[in-house]
Amino acid sequence: MKIAILSRNAQLYSTKRLVNAARRRGHSVRVVDALRCYMNVNPAAPDVHYRGRKLEGFDAVIPRIGASITYYGLAVLRQLETMGVCALNSSTAIARSRDKLLALQLLAQKGVGMPVTGFAHAPDDTRDLINLVGGTPLVVKLTEGTQGVGVVLCETDGAATSVIEAFRGLDAYFLVQQFVKEAGGSDLRCFVIGGKVVAAMQRTAAPGEFRSNLHRGGKAQAVPISALERRTAIRAARILGLNVAGVDLLRTAQGPMVLEVNSSPGLEGIEKTTGVNIAGAVIEFLEQQQARRARRSR
Repeated sequence: MKIAILSRNAQLYSTKRLVNAARRRGHSVRVVDALRCYMNVNPAAPDVHYRGRKLEGFDAVIPRIGASITYYGLAVLRQLETMGVCALNSSTAIARSRDKLLALQLLAQKGVGMPVTGFAHAPDDTRDLINLVGGTPLVVKLTEGTQGVGVVLCETDGAATSVIEAFRGLDAYFLVQQFVKEAGGSDLRCFVIGGKVVAAMQRTAAPGEFRSNLHRGGKAQAVPISALERRTAIRAARILGLNVAGVDLLRTAQGPMVLEVNSSPGLEGIEKTTGVNIAGAVIEFLEQQQARRARRSR
């Protein structure tokens, strides 16, 4: 196959691992910066240009679109899909997962467990919004935050009111979410590929921190997961339409709760923690996906 990887930085761990895994399996690979692409939106002959030339002949594309370029990155991915290129994750599925409110609403419609969540922009009654999720402590999140950025733990009503009012002043949309204390500052990252959990790790927040993100100093260890946790992660990815996803779960007495579903999960933390060749599994799934497309087109 000839594979394009949409990534702004060819030196990132995840990008390099995918490039190496694809080449080891005999594929041709090119890393493409989506922001440097420009498109001819033409029903007769749609195309994408990059560095002065058409991007032609690609069989598949692996989108590694950062949150900060979601709008334009998805536009480029949609254009490639229009040209018949097989996408590891579709533009529609990525758009669903990037809209945190939409993702939670879709999961809630299917009865997937999650922390009690409120959504707001400029609430008339901040006190009622706080009560909506069961009072403090609670977590306030910007809907467009990533890697723990824009996530604040509020331990008192006064702190929650101050943060909510500050977010209102930013003219920002935000989520107010129940703080699940029994999780103990830990969550599970389940890596789903093609309807299977291929690896899982437990992330634990650094002392004095409540966010378990590895970018925030969190520690990770490989852990076994229950059948219910496995089913929940697979189901969450399927509901959003993602073939490859990092599903973050909390362990609670009520069962697993979904915190977030990531459409471009990083490979470094989970590969180094579990020893699983995630990049190789991604390329193998892409081969299977492309083969199924080829059979359907006959």
